[in-house]
Amino acid sequence: MAELKTKKNEASVDDFLNGIQDEQTRADCFEIVKIMKQATKAKPKMWGASIVGFGEYRYKYASGREGDWMLTGFSPRKQNITLYIMAGFDRYEPLLKKLGKYSTGKSCLYIKKLADVDKKVLKELVTESVLVMSATK
Repeated sequence: MAELKTKKNEASVDDFLNGIQDEQTRADCFEIVKIMKQATKAKPKMWGASIVGFGEYRYKYASGREGDWMLTGFSPRKQNITLYIMAGFDRYEPLLKKLGKYSTGKSCLYIKKLADVDKKVLKELVTESVLVMSATK
């Protein structure tokens, strides 16, 4: 079985975020840290080289494969900021309708900049997802 490459590590979150070239993206990421820190009551940790994660839960697939993963997190990518909403989006349709400008993948919320979304709604979405994932621990 292949080893998961993205693991929690001791690299500096501040160094990583301060290295973001775009000033607006950098400021948005520090704001997202505050939102996720409040939702998880956990300190940010680097997961791999480019993901900032908060908290942790243990997963186990039907195949028997298991591991640890973050409760929530984000990554500043070239095209957008990717927020990891590990509970997925099916149960959050009412919140998503109020969120603003975004797109989604399976557990990824993509935004161009924080100003495109309602921060209060984003905070609620992150908090609800963390509660759902914490219950699966």
